[in-house]
Amino acid sequence: MELLKHTHMKKLIAGTLFLLLLLFLFPGCYNDNEYDLYPYSSACDSINVTYAQTIAPIMAANCNSCHSTAVASSDVITDSYAGLSIVALNGSLWGGVHAEPGYVPMPNDGGKLSACDLGKIKKWINAGAPNN
Repeated sequence: MELLKHTHMKKLIAGTLFLLLLLFLFPGCYNDNEYDLYPYSSACDSINVTYAQTIAPIMAANCNSCHSTAVASSDVITDSYAGLSIVALNGSLWGGVHAEPGYVPMPNDGGKLSACDLGKIKKWINAGAPNN
């Protein structure tokens, strides 16, 4: 009888340790993204954000291969101010690049924009998406 109690106690301790281990291994399993965690980086110049010098190059590097005037996937055009301003002002640019609920996360290749690029896009949108 004493051996049975000892074996049961070992199993109880082992189970408890296993549960504690799981709690410590998986505490942050939700959709954190770099922008929310670190919205501004000291190496990121988000002061002088313009369409021509800041936003257009981000789009060229990450979006235009699927969303150009020639391709226009999902009827979204990012290689011109006219096309980009539409999705910027209706919320779908930010919804996609920031992976908001209800939007297809962009870029679609699985990569994410850096927190710096996201911050610049957000600043440009918040300024009214000017053509500057």
